[in-house]
Order: sequence, then C-alpha cells, then structure tokens
Amino acid sequence: MAMDRPLHPLRIANFRAYWISRFLGTIAISAQGIIIGWQVYGIARQTMDIREAAFLLGMIGFVQFVPLFLLTPVVGLAADTFDRRWIVRCTMALLTLNAAMLSVLTYLGDLSLPFLFLAAAFVGVARAFSGPAYSALAPNLVPRESLPTAIAVSSIAWQTGTIAGPSVGGVLYAIHPDIAYATIAVLFVVALGGIFFIGKVPQPPAQKDRHPLHRIIDGFAYVRNNRLVLAAITLDLFVVLLAGAVALLPVYARDILHVGASGLGLLAAGMGIGAAAGSIWFSFRPMKANVGVKMLIAVLIFAAAILTFGISTWFPLSLAALVVAGAADMVSVYVRQSLIQLHTPDEMRGRVGAVSQLTISASNELGEAETGFMASLLGPVGAVTFGGVAAIVVTLMWSRLFPELRLAKTFDPPEILDTPPQHGVTQS
Repeated sequence: MAMDRPLHPLRIANFRAYWISRFLGTIAISAQGIIIGWQVYGIARQTMDIREAAFLLGMIGFVQFVPLFLLTPVVGLAADTFDRRWIVRCTMALLTLNAAMLSVLTYLGDLSLPFLFLAAAFVGVARAFSGPAYSALAPNLVPRESLPTAIAVSSIAWQTGTIAGPSVGGVLYAIHPDIAYATIAVLFVVALGGIFFIGKVPQPPAQKDRHPLHRIIDGFAYVRNNRLVLAAITLDLFVVLLAGAVALLPVYARDILHVGASGLGLLAAGMGIGAAAGSIWFSFRPMKANVGVKMLIAVLIFAAAILTFGISTWFPLSLAALVVAGAADMVSVYVRQSLIQLHTPDEMRGRVGAVSQLTISASNELGEAETGFMASLLGPVGAVTFGGVAAIVVTLMWSRLFPELRLAKTFDPPEILDTPPQHGVTQS
C-alpha cells in the first residue's frame, strides 16, 4: 500500500529549492507591498481627504496591472519556449534591483509618490514574466499524482510568506524605512539562489511548425473552449475583483478601526493566516471528491466574510473575518489551480498560466483600483460592503452558467492530456 501512495513533494530536492525560493520571495514582495501602500497613503493624506487618498491607494494596483495586461501574450509564450528557471531567475534579479533602488532613495530622502508608483509598475513587469514561468515550472518538478499535494504545499510557502511579510515589513519600517527595503533586497537575493539550486527539468518541445502569433492565440482558445477551466478562472476574476478589501486596509487601520501601523500589519496578515491553515490541511488531506461544489461554497463564504469585514468597526471581528476569508479563498485557489494544472497539457501550461495570471492580477491589482474608485464614490465601508454582496450574486450566477464546475467530482481530466515526463526526481 505504501508503494501506491503518491510521493510527497518535499521529498524531491528540486521542489524543496522551489519551495524555499517562493517562500522567501513572497515574504519580500509582501513586505515591500505593505510599505509602499503605507507610504503612499501617508503622503497622500498630507494634502488629500480620506476618499481622495483611498482612490490614490487603489491606483497602486492599477499601475501594476497595466504592464501585466500588455505583456500577457508574450510572457505565456516565453514560458512555453524558454527555460522556465532562467525566466524566474532574471525577474527575481530585477525585483532585487527594484528593492535596492527604493532603499537608496529612502536613505537619500528623495522618495516621492512618482518613484513609489514607478516601483509598483516595475513590480508589475517582473511579476508578468515570473508568474507563468513559476506556475508552469511546478508540475515539472513532481510526478502527476503528487501535483495536488504540491499545489497545497506550495501555497503554504506563499501564504506563510504573506503572513510574515507584512509583519516583517512593519517591524523593519519602524526601525528605519531604508533598512526595510535593504532587507527585502537581501531576501530577493536568497530567493534567487533557491532557483539556481533547481536542476535541469523537462521543457516542452518548441512548436517550430506554428507561428508565435498562432501559438499565442492557441493559449487563449484553449481556455475559452475548456469550460471547466474557463469557469474556475473567471469566477475568481469577478469575485475577487468585486470583493477586494486589501487595498483599503490602510484606510481601515488608520481611520476606521484606529489601530495604526501595528494593526495594519495584523490585518494584512489576517487572510494569510486563514489561507495558511487551509494549505496545511490540504497538504496532509488532499481534496478528492465533489471539488466543484466545495469551491462554490468556499467562494460564498469568502464573499460573506468580506461583507462582514466591511461593516465591522470592532478590530477583533474585522481580523477574524479576514482569517475566515483567507481560509475560504485557499479552498478556491487549491481547486482552481489543481483543475488548471491537471487539465492543461505541459506544452501549453505557460500560455494558460499567463491567462490565469492575467485574471488573477485583474481581480487583485485592478480590483484594488476598482475598490479605490468605489471608495471615492461610496466611502470605504460602502465600497467593501457593495463588493461583498455583488460577489455573492456572481457566485450564484456562475453555478448556473457553468454547470461543469458544479458537477466536477474530482481533479482528474476525462482523459490524460499529456504523458507525464520523467521528472528527474531526486529523493533524499
């Protein structure tokens, strides 16, 4: 019976290096994001009222989304054509330089809103290239039967980094802002080193008989024609787009809950705490049955939790709502990523991953802009409350429009789409 049990991903050397890199990289980028948001809101509040400052805060997400939107066709093709390890290495090096630039400008006292927005745009470019390569690389590191567990374990790295990042950023920022950015740069360097420890992995053969433009179109066509993948991707897009509250955390911390920078760190870590708990659960107890229904229920819980956060003025309840939202979101992420990875041929994972990243970024970064805009019209509480209600409505609509999602019982595709490669598994 032990021989039939899937190999745990952390017993694979390449995956361990991948996990460490993702963990440290997530800490760095989460810490940097919370610091940039706090600085932008603080500078804006010197000359603007709360609604104007909230709108400007939302624009950070917009400037990250624009380069990702423009580059999506190219980055997906790159991930299916070039060595995915080197794509991640190059983008991680660029993120290191970006953090170092912020450290130097802060030390010199020259940091301003234009520089902060430029740094956010730079992060958008780097993430545009690294996202599809990262997601397409993971299935090459583990056997197919270990992939759902690998997704959960990988999510632990991401969610734990999301928890630690804001706290690390807040503590370091309290010591001195330039020390915070310098530490973030060091974390990026170590994460870069983790990717260099990943040995050679299978790379899908280049489709030399297909024009690059046709290959780009193939990726979008695949997502459009696979209704299960399309349903999973678009549900996340619209729900998180509407029910995003992360962009307004500085507003809630400063002007609604009155908990300051320390409270902001806890609020920013709240969803990560819940998601990490869900990740740990799935790493030991992978989901096997009724995956589609469970995803829909989890999305409804997520929307209800965001609605609760929006109307709460009591810090413990607000924090608890974010923890519940994070746990529910982890269920959705786990199901969505497992469906996408297992239903997509390896030679198309980069392009499909780019489309998935575009929708994730649209829901996150563009969602921040949407939330900021709605906050300028309805106020912060009105914007988050409206988003929670709208997300519930969308989820109910998707359960009717895409019965394939509601009827999905397991992660297994109806037929094996590609032959699992020899993964160069190194056990230890």
